[in-house]
Amino acid sequence: MEENDVVRALGALAQPLRLQVFRALVVVGETGLTPGAIQEALGVPAATLSFHLKELVASGLVSQERSSRNLIYRAAYGRMNELLGYLTENCCQGAACAVESTSTNCGC
Repeated sequence: MEENDVVRALGALAQPLRLQVFRALVVVGETGLTPGAIQEALGVPAATLSFHLKELVASGLVSQERSSRNLIYRAAYGRMNELLGYLTENCCQGAACAVESTSTNCGC
Protein backbone atom coordinates (compact mmCIF):
# COMPACT_ATOMS: atom_id res chain seq x y z
CA MET A 1 0.00 0.00 0.00
CA GLU A 2 1.38 3.40 -0.95
CA GLU A 3 1.82 6.03 1.75
CA ASN A 4 -0.66 8.40 0.04
CA ASP A 5 -3.29 5.64 0.05
CA VAL A 6 -2.67 5.05 3.76
CA VAL A 7 -3.07 8.76 4.53
CA ARG A 8 -6.30 8.91 2.50
CA ALA A 9 -7.73 5.84 4.25
CA LEU A 10 -6.80 7.06 7.71
CA GLY A 11 -8.18 10.50 6.86
CA ALA A 12 -11.47 8.94 5.83
CA LEU A 13 -11.71 7.15 9.17
CA ALA A 14 -10.67 10.23 11.15
CA GLN A 15 -14.24 11.51 11.27
CA PRO A 16 -16.66 10.09 13.86
CA LEU A 17 -19.63 9.43 11.56
CA ARG A 18 -17.48 7.86 8.83
CA LEU A 19 -15.87 5.61 11.43
CA GLN A 20 -19.33 4.57 12.66
CA VAL A 21 -20.47 3.82 9.10
CA PHE A 22 -17.34 1.81 8.36
CA ARG A 23 -17.65 -0.20 11.55
CA ALA A 24 -21.33 -0.89 10.82
CA LEU A 25 -20.36 -2.18 7.38
CA VAL A 26 -17.63 -4.38 8.85
CA VAL A 27 -20.11 -5.88 11.31
CA VAL A 28 -22.71 -6.84 8.68
CA GLY A 29 -20.14 -8.53 6.45
CA GLU A 30 -20.50 -9.29 2.77
CA THR A 31 -24.24 -8.62 2.83
CA GLY A 32 -23.60 -4.90 3.04
CA LEU A 33 -26.14 -2.20 3.74
CA THR A 34 -28.28 0.19 1.78
CA PRO A 35 -28.03 3.89 2.58
CA GLY A 36 -31.53 3.69 4.06
CA ALA A 37 -30.49 0.96 6.48
CA ILE A 38 -27.39 2.92 7.48
CA GLN A 39 -29.48 6.06 7.92
CA GLU A 40 -31.94 4.24 10.14
CA ALA A 41 -29.25 2.59 12.24
CA LEU A 42 -27.21 5.75 12.80
CA GLY A 43 -29.95 8.39 12.69
CA VAL A 44 -28.19 10.60 10.17
CA PRO A 45 -29.74 12.77 7.42
CA ALA A 46 -29.53 11.39 3.86
CA ALA A 47 -27.43 14.26 2.48
CA THR A 48 -24.92 13.96 5.31
CA LEU A 49 -24.67 10.22 4.90
CA SER A 50 -24.22 10.54 1.14
CA PHE A 51 -21.27 12.91 1.63
CA HIS A 52 -19.57 10.56 4.07
CA LEU A 53 -20.19 7.43 1.99
CA LYS A 54 -18.61 9.21 -0.96
CA GLU A 55 -15.48 9.85 1.10
CA LEU A 56 -15.30 6.23 2.28
CA VAL A 57 -15.69 4.94 -1.28
CA ALA A 58 -13.01 7.36 -2.52
CA SER A 59 -10.63 6.06 0.16
CA GLY A 60 -11.10 2.50 -1.08
CA LEU A 61 -12.31 1.26 2.30
CA VAL A 62 -15.91 0.87 1.13
CA SER A 63 -17.30 -0.46 -2.14
CA GLN A 64 -20.56 0.51 -3.78
CA GLU A 65 -22.68 -1.77 -5.96
CA ARG A 66 -26.02 -1.24 -7.62
CA SER A 67 -28.57 -3.99 -7.02
CA SER A 68 -31.67 -3.19 -9.10
CA ARG A 69 -32.88 0.12 -7.63
CA ASN A 70 -30.71 0.03 -4.51
CA LEU A 71 -27.12 0.88 -3.79
CA ILE A 72 -25.33 -1.60 -1.54
CA TYR A 73 -22.29 -0.49 0.43
CA ARG A 74 -19.78 -3.01 1.76
CA ALA A 75 -16.57 -2.79 3.71
CA ALA A 76 -13.60 -3.50 1.44
CA TYR A 77 -11.93 -6.12 3.61
CA GLY A 78 -8.92 -6.51 1.34
CA ARG A 79 -8.18 -2.80 1.54
CA MET A 80 -8.80 -2.80 5.29
CA ASN A 81 -6.32 -5.65 5.71
CA GLU A 82 -3.76 -3.86 3.54
CA LEU A 83 -4.08 -0.82 5.81
CA LEU A 84 -3.70 -2.93 8.95
CA GLY A 85 -0.73 -4.71 7.39
CA TYR A 86 0.92 -1.40 6.55
CA LEU A 87 0.41 -0.12 10.10
CA THR A 88 1.81 -3.26 11.72
CA GLU A 89 4.47 -4.16 9.14
CA ASN A 90 7.44 -3.35 11.36
CA CYS A 91 5.80 -4.10 14.68
CA CYS A 92 8.24 -5.19 17.38
CA GLN A 93 11.19 -4.74 15.02
CA GLY A 94 10.22 -7.88 13.13
CA ALA A 95 9.98 -10.12 16.21
CA ALA A 96 6.88 -12.21 16.77
CA CYS A 97 4.29 -10.37 18.84
CA ALA A 98 1.54 -11.58 21.10
CA VAL A 99 -1.25 -9.07 21.58
CA GLU A 100 -2.53 -9.33 25.12
CA SER A 101 -6.30 -9.55 25.41
CA THR A 102 -6.41 -6.84 28.08
CA SER A 103 -4.05 -4.46 26.31
CA THR A 104 -3.95 -2.60 23.03
CA ASN A 105 -0.17 -2.67 23.11
CA CYS A 106 1.76 -5.12 21.02
CA GLY A 107 3.06 -7.10 23.99
CA CYS A 108 6.73 -6.63 23.10
